[in-house]
Amino acid sequence: MNFLDYTLEDLHEKLVNKEFTAVELMESVYENIEETDEKVGAFLTLNKEDALAAAREADEKGIDPDNVLSGLPVGIKDNISTKGVRTTAASKMLEDFVPVYDATVVEKLKQAGMISVGKLNMDEFAMGGSTENSALKITRNPWDLSKVPGGSSGGSAAAVAAGQVPVSLGSDTGGSIRQPASFTGLVGMKPTYGRVSRFGLIAFGSSLDQIGPFTRTVKDNALVLNAISGTDDRDGTSYRGETPDFTEGIDKGVKGLRIGVPKEYFHEDAKETEIVESVRKALDMYKKMGAEIVEVSLPHSKYGIPAYYIIASSEASSNLQRFDGIRYGYRSENIGSLEDIYVKSRSEGFGLEVKRRIMLGTFSLSSGFYDAHFKKAAQARTLIRQDFEKAFEDVDVLVAPTTTSTAFEIGGKIDDPLAMYMADVLTVPVNLAGVPSLSIPCGFSEDLPVGMQIIGKHFDEQTIYRAAYAYEQATDHLEKKPSFKGGE
Repeated sequence: MNFLDYTLEDLHEKLVNKEFTAVELMESVYENIEETDEKVGAFLTLNKEDALAAAREADEKGIDPDNVLSGLPVGIKDNISTKGVRTTAASKMLEDFVPVYDATVVEKLKQAGMISVGKLNMDEFAMGGSTENSALKITRNPWDLSKVPGGSSGGSAAAVAAGQVPVSLGSDTGGSIRQPASFTGLVGMKPTYGRVSRFGLIAFGSSLDQIGPFTRTVKDNALVLNAISGTDDRDGTSYRGETPDFTEGIDKGVKGLRIGVPKEYFHEDAKETEIVESVRKALDMYKKMGAEIVEVSLPHSKYGIPAYYIIASSEASSNLQRFDGIRYGYRSENIGSLEDIYVKSRSEGFGLEVKRRIMLGTFSLSSGFYDAHFKKAAQARTLIRQDFEKAFEDVDVLVAPTTTSTAFEIGGKIDDPLAMYMADVLTVPVNLAGVPSLSIPCGFSEDLPVGMQIIGKHFDEQTIYRAAYAYEQATDHLEKKPSFKGGE
């Protein structure tokens, strides 16, 4: 069964009507993975035995006709803890780590009846934009195997784009859901900071990280966000308010909606390209559907990249100090002193990009440099957040390109860290402001998907889904499927 042909509601209906069983559905997942993953490289760990046992239990209990997610498969990014299943964060440091508990999102998916089929590749500790920084394998883009799938959630995106699973979870610190969604032609949601619990997510930047879903369609995405959202006492930053049904009002259309177009987001690197043209065509379509298009300004977004990389790296240097070769994780064998344990274990266990960010973060927080770097980055972050708040006084959502390019060649930017960092220029301001944003396909450039991001007010994912659904229903982008061309 190719999951590119079915929505979650389609699969649910077939399960309820007994056109196939949950076990047969799960077996087809592993057949899909066996057929395509040698080319794509999305999965790091499979838990076939447990998944089939859970599917058998679902069949014996009976598929709940009122629960759309009951008995359906899901892939999990490998920085999200799964009890009894290896969770590596794609790092040598954690290559044998098996958690003793589930992350809150995994618990919630299980409560919703979903079945985890395995763990998905990523950039090590979520640091990167191409999934080339994984210590374990390279993941390739199903649209063109010579291209990257994006990062850091590249495995999560590639698995859904390849039709291996109908849905996966990723995490987004500076664009790590939206950028791979854009590169692989998917719908990817970065929820409002605090909307989804971070308990059980291996931390990168604690004030920026958010877990969110990858799907083929907008409504599927909203259904999964329904399942994973909500208050969690184990996460002190978890939102204490009510969680709405994100599918409610999704089909209301966009008549009367005010859509803001941030002029700074039509970035100089992407001007007059097919990316900008695709987004402008989408805006024209919104206008025809009755939305009002308004130009807005986010003037401080130009500070997004430097502010983000100082703040994220500072938080990473603090979060990753726990991996010291003593309590858990990789320990060097060639040691002669306590200092050797720390220095050699961390030198050998962490990859180059992780070490680069630890050094940047430690420097930014050090005595004599804190005021010059971290404090200024935090002030810039406040200005960026205020820009969004001001813009949302006049508009309901913002629409802009997700990225300044389509998927680039494997190896194309890995030796140029600054070029890789600049690829996040249109996504990081959203994380700094804590607002929600969704990437949706809006066209193609040289047969590679182009993504458009729809940004909303804090805790207003419903309006984002409404705008995205209206656009999706007016287009035929779902008709085109990955070709698996290229590669070695």
